[in-house]
Amino acid sequence: MRRNMLYHKIYSHPTSQEWVVFVHGAGGSSSIWFKQLKEYKQHFNCVLIDLRGHGRSQSSTKAFVTSHYTFKMVSQDVIEVLNHLNITQAHFVGISLGTIIIRSIAELEPERVKTMVLGGAITRLNGKSQFLVKLGDLSKNVLPYMWLYKLFAYIVMPQRGQIESRHLFVREARKLCQKEFKRWFKLAADVNPMMRYFKENELSIPTLYLMGELDYMFIAPVKEMVAKHQHSALLELAECGHVCNVEKPKQFNRASITFIHSHS
Repeated sequence: MRRNMLYHKIYSHPTSQEWVVFVHGAGGSSSIWFKQLKEYKQHFNCVLIDLRGHGRSQSSTKAFVTSHYTFKMVSQDVIEVLNHLNITQAHFVGISLGTIIIRSIAELEPERVKTMVLGGAITRLNGKSQFLVKLGDLSKNVLPYMWLYKLFAYIVMPQRGQIESRHLFVREARKLCQKEFKRWFKLAADVNPMMRYFKENELSIPTLYLMGELDYMFIAPVKEMVAKHQHSALLELAECGHVCNVEKPKQFNRASITFIHSHS
């Protein structure tokens, strides 16, 4: 593996020709897929990727000499891994901010993406989330970044049933350095303009949105988008919040694997 390439791990299937690429969200790492991997490995070839500055890709962060990131940059990182592995087509499974990266990859190279499974998808920042982003932007140079991350994690995942998800993401976020946190935080400003474009320009790629019914900050915009798109479907998971792959893994796995098989 080249030093400036994202860390990735492959799990090969003895007979399947289908590849599934997992993309985590900001502040996480590929370890958040631990409740999916065992079952997915029984059906597909799997690729787990740590995005730049996250998980085991931190050692290659110095190769990305830039003061800011864009969704196109981090999407190209993933595409580079696929090129390295000679994967011409794959199914993509993402969570939270990772869903935007997948949608960006589909925009850059639509022929590369067979299906998209978008869990806890972010398709628009509502008024409350925009306020939080502005507040964080004003205070990011004053307050320790972990204070901000814990605050955001609690606001996005406030229910008692989301304790595991909060702890998981806070634990992973501790591994980020302050500069890396700021780079990813600034990406939030690009969400609404990008997603406005994506909403108006649907791709003919089968897409499944898996959303917790308690994901109060993000589920309404997803419903609006799915209502306008012909190639998208939404499945709401009962008594579940934002990080639905962790909170309801059996339902997430069953629905997503069935969906991928139906388009393989």
